[in-house]
Amino acid sequence: MAKKVILVDDSRTILATAELALEELCNKGDIEFKTFLDPQEFLDRAMALEVDFDLLITDVNMPQMNGLDLARALKQHAHFSTKPILVLTTEGSIDMKARGREIGVTGWMVKPFSNEKLVKSIKMVLGI
Repeated sequence: MAKKVILVDDSRTILATAELALEELCNKGDIEFKTFLDPQEFLDRAMALEVDFDLLITDVNMPQMNGLDLARALKQHAHFSTKPILVLTTEGSIDMKARGREIGVTGWMVKPFSNEKLVKSIKMVLGI
């Protein structure tokens, strides 16, 4: 059964780039990939249990909601508390990464990312 991967990022370019990078995993049936431009919309739908995931990848700096705030809200919900969250962002500071670890994010990737690194990270986290 395909693992559900969701990417939340306010950049259409990043969403499209990731979609191309993950095309082979999708075509092989390893993952189902869905994207959201608006983190608040995603959070609302997730909290209503309309959307589920096996792995969430989120940007940090978004106008509607900070990605770390999104991760914190999800980690406080029993259904999502143990689900892995990867951060994909231009933020690479030690302080920001420490905040992510405190919240419980699984990993951190700095933009720009390579397709190979994204695929490898997803495979590693999901065990596929």
